[in-house]
Amino acid sequence: MEVLVSNVVAYLDAAATTRVEPQVAEVVLHWMTEEFGNSGSRTHEYGTRAKRAVARAREALAHSLSARPDELIFTSGATESNNIAILGLAPHGEKQGRRHIISSAVEHKAVLEPLEHLSSRGFEIDLISPGTSGRVSVEAVQERLRPDTLLVSLMHVNNETGVIQPVTELAKKLRETSTYLHVDAAQGYGKLTEDLHAPIDLVSFTGHKIGGPKGIGGLLVRRRGRDSVPLTPLMYGGGQERKLRPGTLPVPLVMGLAKAAEVFEKERKQWWSDAENFRRQLLRSLGRTRFRVNGDQENSIPHILNLAFDDVDAEALILQLKDYAAVATGSACTSASYTPSHVLAAMDLPEHVASNSLRLSWFPGQVQELDIESFTDVIVDYQVGVSS
Repeated sequence: MEVLVSNVVAYLDAAATTRVEPQVAEVVLHWMTEEFGNSGSRTHEYGTRAKRAVARAREALAHSLSARPDELIFTSGATESNNIAILGLAPHGEKQGRRHIISSAVEHKAVLEPLEHLSSRGFEIDLISPGTSGRVSVEAVQERLRPDTLLVSLMHVNNETGVIQPVTELAKKLRETSTYLHVDAAQGYGKLTEDLHAPIDLVSFTGHKIGGPKGIGGLLVRRRGRDSVPLTPLMYGGGQERKLRPGTLPVPLVMGLAKAAEVFEKERKQWWSDAENFRRQLLRSLGRTRFRVNGDQENSIPHILNLAFDDVDAEALILQLKDYAAVATGSACTSASYTPSHVLAAMDLPEHVASNSLRLSWFPGQVQELDIESFTDVIVDYQVGVSS
């Protein structure tokens, strides 16, 4: 099969995915071509070695979240984990007469759409609009808590603005109640892992945002004392992963996820410093343009910027920039047709801002190709051309 190689441009869409780290790729290939056993096969050494390797990976990943190995199940990624957490808790809510769920209007579609489905089943979904900061306050959640509140689902780091939500503080507050907390940690996992050590009941995460392979992630189902979150499986057939996620485990991907987490943790401090440095350089250069930054910059991850450039059509600007950098208007998981960002709209930003903002996101070590000054020149020239 012919492989098409495009012209090399800088990659500024790391919030969508990252390049697999070479060490990770080596591990995945090893478990695909040499140690290729099924971890469920118990009658020979190939299966035994695969089972032992998965156990080691599970232990390491659970430890990184300050959890027990039996509290972690492997999934295909954060979207599946979100669905298992939200839809899997619904039968318990129905039995208990607790059909109230609190979330935010700036969640990823992988949370909002399962919630929309539950709404059609009679659940009351209470979505908090965070205002222009993009950050939901703990007080706003607490004000909405009721005796029949089953779940609060709040993302860790917003995938479009990079705003960090107060999940650690919220977890401590909710632990005193019967309401469960689910956190979609797709963007924060690895970068702000300490936040996830808090007593969060359900944590969804994925590997491909930190140099791991696509198609693998996890759901942490943390116990409350001796009690586990009462989840009902969405699929049946085999009983793997505590009967919550049946099917043959993709051992190569599991091992790749564990290796990515290990590599990223070793490099995390340097990664953070490099991400902040690149951000400063980029903003300094973009000072020659007319723009606004969307979201609370005091509570933001260093590798995501959401910018609205004055007098600019975002889609047209992306075309102007295509020879310099790969950029996006928002989430890669929404409709293929361009629509205004639901995140920015929920932040009560003007329509022209919600419709014409760019998300720039980077992974240090994967943006060397970018000539920042030339990148800025394109935007300056475009703004001058539009206004003249």
